[in-house]
Amino acid sequence: MNLSTQPYKGARDFYPEDKRLQKYMFGIWRKVAEQFGYEEYDAPILEPLELYLAKTGEEIVSEQTYTFTDRGGRQVAIRPEMTPTVSRMVAAKRQELAYPLRWYSVPNLWRYERPQRGRLREHWQLNVDIFGVDGLLAEAEIIQVANGILKTAGATQSMYTIRVNSRKLMDFILKDYLELDSVQRHMIAKLIDRMHKVSHEAFMAESHAIFTPTQREKGASNKLIGLLKTKDLNHLPEVVRSHSAAMELKELFKLLKDAGVENAIFDLSIMRGFDYYTGIVFEVYDENPDNNRSMLGGGRYDGLVGLFGVDPVPTVGFGFGDVTLQNFLEGHKLLPPERSDTDIYAVVIGQTYGPALRAIQEMRDMGLNVAVDITGRKIDKQIQTAVKKNIHYAIFIGEKELSEEQFEIKNLVTGVSERHSLARIVSIVKDYRGASEEE
Repeated sequence: MNLSTQPYKGARDFYPEDKRLQKYMFGIWRKVAEQFGYEEYDAPILEPLELYLAKTGEEIVSEQTYTFTDRGGRQVAIRPEMTPTVSRMVAAKRQELAYPLRWYSVPNLWRYERPQRGRLREHWQLNVDIFGVDGLLAEAEIIQVANGILKTAGATQSMYTIRVNSRKLMDFILKDYLELDSVQRHMIAKLIDRMHKVSHEAFMAESHAIFTPTQREKGASNKLIGLLKTKDLNHLPEVVRSHSAAMELKELFKLLKDAGVENAIFDLSIMRGFDYYTGIVFEVYDENPDNNRSMLGGGRYDGLVGLFGVDPVPTVGFGFGDVTLQNFLEGHKLLPPERSDTDIYAVVIGQTYGPALRAIQEMRDMGLNVAVDITGRKIDKQIQTAVKKNIHYAIFIGEKELSEEQFEIKNLVTGVSERHSLARIVSIVKDYRGASEEE
């Protein structure tokens, strides 16, 4: 039997060029999170299944979670998300931590779902959470972090929109304005959450089936559609726009505008699928017509920490997957140029490996990443390898170079060669590296 060379369905192999892009994206995530004062944490990839049964959406647990029974008879899950885990960690040291907590992580996550564009079974995700702030400044800051990531990646605000809603406002609309019972509210909320994935006709048919005949006679279906089409808080019915949750949304939009975030809009269809959200929710949409979808999302979830038997902690956070970020960068031509992490490729001439290795180590000691060809192949073959690896410079080291302490450095892109001391060569390569990192 021949073994397949393909990775597990919905997962990816990461060759060096793939890891370089991942490293670039993770670098932006970490840089921006830390600019706002967030600290990195991590946790095991395995959790007790009960952690997700408590508050994660039913679909995630029953259909998308990888579960198994371990050798001790415990029901275990490979984490499909990080929010329950970070809530558990905060609850474990609830009294010892200094609030507000600003934490972030970049975990590996698994969900058993149909692989498609923007969604794989395995992915990495930036999670950013602030604990201990119950006012809108927390939401405003979290959205600024998300906005800052895309800005740092080279995006302009015309490339994406930040769509904002409130679960409190939706609860009022479904319960008091549309007069739905708890079962209906749950069903309609789930339907709204996936309304952009189904046709208008299918949405209307499903919502029609949820309403009672009396509710349909009172125009509940038309009211719902009218609300979902409303893109301005001021155009909501008076009883809805005067609700405290609507006033809260108005205040948040003002805070965001003051912070320079001009592309945040109101969107009642933003629900977020997880059951733990309690207030403001948001999603960031790619405006590229070839990838017009949600890239990241989050919101307020004040009750999750309290499930662990401690006092609740007000919390706001979001998650941003590596797959959707990569699709966004590709679609807007924001991918970084391909270049190696190796600064210079050392080509040893003749049988001088011993003395040459001392010079090579000297360059490493001065801060360069140096790969040395130890194959003994012809020089042109060694240079071909360096070019194929996208290494920008090569250095040639032979007996003459070592005795004169002058070495040939070749720019493999322009083909220009020069002779310099090791110290000067290190300076040239560092200058190029610094300029490249600023691009």
